[in-house]
Amino acid sequence: MPRTKGSGNGLTIARRIAAGRHSMPSAMSKIADVVTEHPAAPVELTITELAERAGTSAATVTRFCRALGFDGYTQFRVGVASEIGRGDADESWHADIGQEFGATDPPGKVLQTLVALHVNSLESTAARLDLDNVMHVADTIAVSRHVDIYGVGGSGVIAREFQARLYRIGVNAHAWSDVHDGLTSAVMQDARCVAIGVSSTGRTDETIQMLSQAGAAGAFTVAITHDVDSWLAGIADVSLASAEPSHYLRPDDLSVKHSQLLVLDLLYLLIAQRMFSAASTRLAASAMAVSAHRRAQRTARAASASERTDDSMKETR
Repeated sequence: MPRTKGSGNGLTIARRIAAGRHSMPSAMSKIADVVTEHPAAPVELTITELAERAGTSAATVTRFCRALGFDGYTQFRVGVASEIGRGDADESWHADIGQEFGATDPPGKVLQTLVALHVNSLESTAARLDLDNVMHVADTIAVSRHVDIYGVGGSGVIAREFQARLYRIGVNAHAWSDVHDGLTSAVMQDARCVAIGVSSTGRTDETIQMLSQAGAAGAFTVAITHDVDSWLAGIADVSLASAEPSHYLRPDDLSVKHSQLLVLDLLYLLIAQRMFSAASTRLAASAMAVSAHRRAQRTARAASASERTDDSMKETR
């Protein structure tokens, strides 16, 4: 489980923390304080929740785990759970997979549970969205000079997907996951620009920093998060709410990502409506540009003819 053989194997996690405490930066020391005072905290809290309790970031929690010799937070949680007597397979499964999925559930039940979860996530998002705000954001993006989209980790993947779709219909958009690159772009924004921060929890430090900088530069800022009272929502001009994960799920579950995609897909379609003529022209041009790289559809008749030819060749042999 530890990342390296020389990182304190044989020592309890408490002793590893004590041994490395003197060389820890102040942000990591805050995490050490929480874990020392509440040893079960890593088992009971997600990485973002532990970071919030310590007043630091999820990235700092990851560095803290690696300083103790673990690959990441998941391995650290398992190590903590093992030491406090909660390291059995069921506890580990429930901590990282969820309460609704049993380790012996048949595939059909797993599928049904997932479908119900994803449908509920999409319906919850649709119910929470303020369409007036969505239309205001779409209107602003459609006439903007530039759009920055910020997201880290899984939210970064969502940000890049949205950027690619906007770019295809003629919106000058860029997606940033690296905070240095994002801040560099953010400081160049102005009142004709739009900046969008994507974070399920709304507590990702890097995304908050980038969106805050863009707002300070004059850009119209938008937060996409399930927590309308989060830091990210608090600094944005407009907040668009996605579905809140249920109590047994983490913010990185795919159902949460799908709810974010629903918000962005709705935005994309409304923007395309407002840019109908230009968007239609660009969509047609881009479709033609890649058409040579797509094989013709294989029809049932062609497939049948191919099979008859193969059979005939076999008979000849």
